[in-house]
Amino acid sequence: MSYPILKLKSGREASVGFKHPWIFSGALEEITTSVELGALVHIADRNGRIIATGGYEGESNIAVRVYSFSETEIDEAWITKTLENAQGKREILGYGPKTDTTGYRLVFSESDNLPGLVIDRYSDVLVFQVSTASIRLLLPLITKACVEVFKPKSVIYKNVEVNEILHGEAEENVEFLEYGKKFVSNVLKGQKTGFFLDQKDLRQLVSKYSDDKKVLNLFSYTGATSVAALLGGALSVHNVDESEAALEVSSTLAKLNKADPKKLTTDRADVFTWLNENTKDLYDMVILDPPALTKTKKDKESAGKAYHFLNRAAMRLVKEGGILVTSSCSHFFTVDDLAFTLRRASVQAGVNLEVLNYTIQSPDHPLSVYWPEGLYLKSFICRVTKNN
Repeated sequence: MSYPILKLKSGREASVGFKHPWIFSGALEEITTSVELGALVHIADRNGRIIATGGYEGESNIAVRVYSFSETEIDEAWITKTLENAQGKREILGYGPKTDTTGYRLVFSESDNLPGLVIDRYSDVLVFQVSTASIRLLLPLITKACVEVFKPKSVIYKNVEVNEILHGEAEENVEFLEYGKKFVSNVLKGQKTGFFLDQKDLRQLVSKYSDDKKVLNLFSYTGATSVAALLGGALSVHNVDESEAALEVSSTLAKLNKADPKKLTTDRADVFTWLNENTKDLYDMVILDPPALTKTKKDKESAGKAYHFLNRAAMRLVKEGGILVTSSCSHFFTVDDLAFTLRRASVQAGVNLEVLNYTIQSPDHPLSVYWPEGLYLKSFICRVTKNN
């Protein structure tokens, strides 16, 4: 198949040559032919040699998202091979239908050569999220390939405005395993694809450190991390989240895992407000995992203030020698930004932090040396001691 050819400006080939999957609008020569939004295109260097194939995203800052660094036909066969490769990587990691982890990210966008596509797998249910025009046009082929390769019970397309069953019949709640623990994803009404799979390794660490502890979980969502704490021997866990529906799920998850739901308590509240109103009760462990507080560089300053407030307030609720577990899932708020926030907040809170662990998103959300922008989640686990 012949695709429209977009030519790079002289001197702008290096990024593509080093396999970065984004081609910015300023790197392209003027487009003289009509190219439709979402169309597959070839990218040529200044000599006219085809060096990449991607999807055209119009006049946005990132004009082309690259699928392949060669002249390639993005057809059903190519998509099938790419999906099989993605599944093969997950199997090496120990995730898959016949393992103790049947809930995992099967496709992570550019890291798996399908830019703009996320596929989360919950046992025999696949949930898509789409963020690019070219993937939207390829969705029928992707769905067909997924059905043939994975034989799922259902395939669901789930975005903010869209909730569509593309294949099969879907139940609202789907049970799956994560390192042997039983969890449930609300694939039709839950946030994102219904569950936050990227924190599976952090949940393992929380379980490791929870024995005999009184735990506070801020932004708890459905309480998966709270259940991990209970299974690790926590004496009690208090969940704070503004979603009543999410809070109600935590008790179900506890029962699924034969943990005592009576050890779980909840507050439906805005966490910022709750922290202003609850300053005295102390906990052996405080878990702080807010949603992305900045999605653009221009919002970084205000997000920094929010992260500072949250972490300072959380530190003050940790007992002497207790543990703070704190995360940021904002790509634009880097690990250095989070570390600086922790330094400044700890000084103002009058505490000292000793790092026990540092972790990032679980490896089913793979890092790519070619796409550093794919690193977004970072977490510190710190022992908190009072300054003398």
